[in-house]
Amino acid sequence: MTVTGAPPATLLRRYARETSRADITLRIVGRTESQKLNKRFRKKNYATNVLSFPYGGGSGDVVLCHPVIAREAREQGKSLRAHYAHLVVHGILHLRGHDHLRKSAAARMEKAEIRILRRLGFGDPYAAGEAVK
Repeated sequence: MTVTGAPPATLLRRYARETSRADITLRIVGRTESQKLNKRFRKKNYATNVLSFPYGGGSGDVVLCHPVIAREAREQGKSLRAHYAHLVVHGILHLRGHDHLRKSAAARMEKAEIRILRRLGFGDPYAAGEAVK
C-alpha cells in the first residue's frame, strides 16, 4: 500500500538496510492505529511518530504514523524524507537495544543516528537548520 506523501518503499528499505540486516517489517499507519498501539503497549493515549516491537536478535516491527510524521516534519522545517529516514533509523536502533532513558544512553543513540543518517546523505536531525533533502 502506498501512503500519499510517504517516501516510496524502496527508499524506506534502503534506510532500514543501512541500519540493520536483521528481519524487520516497516509499517505505515494512521493516527487511530498508532494511538491504539501506543495505548495498548506503552499505556500512552495518543498517536506517536514511531513504535518499535522487538522480537530478539535485532529483528522486529517498526510502526510509523504518517500523519504525525508529516506534521512534525512541517513543524520542524524538515523534509518529509529526512524525517522518515530519521524515524526509521531511530525505530530500528530501538530494535537493536538502544534507548534514550538515560542521558548517556540517549547520547549514544543520537550519535548512532547521526552517523547512519550521514551515510544516507542526511544532516544531523538534532541540529538547528538541519540539511534537508
